[in-house]
Amino acid sequence: MDPTSFFVNAPIFQPMQLDMQGQDHPTDYGQFVVDVLAKMTRDSGVIDQTILRRAIGLASSYLVTDASTNSESGINTWQTGFNRLVDVVVALHHRGELELETVNEASKACSECWSVAGTWRGMEECRQGVKEVAGKLKKLLDEPNRRTYKGQKVYTPNSG
Repeated sequence: MDPTSFFVNAPIFQPMQLDMQGQDHPTDYGQFVVDVLAKMTRDSGVIDQTILRRAIGLASSYLVTDASTNSESGINTWQTGFNRLVDVVVALHHRGELELETVNEASKACSECWSVAGTWRGMEECRQGVKEVAGKLKKLLDEPNRRTYKGQKVYTPNSG
């Protein structure tokens, strides 16, 4: 997916135009994230959390495509991308700029990736990566129950 497509006024969910059998190059979530963040900060100098949420929301799709188009290092490229995005979320929290919607999207992405990793054969090891990302996010949540962010309920798989 072309990272510049995030910056046009297009529907959030465009149809995937990817023929996996004709795929010449494997997908790389890590590089995609670098490209999106670089363009975002180069164009405006700030992190647009709407765009950040869209990139986070692609985590489970990239888990499937990175792993299936690059059997040697696809899981690593996916993990790199997911970690980079969550590191940005953590930085926004420490700057006092993190929005609840971004926390919710990251929580939802963890849930979706956990499900994908447990469902698709050969991706079970990805669950450890999801645990690490979820652990970073959980540290941002309010004490003592870690189910709210700044007093607002955070998405959990059973809360919708």
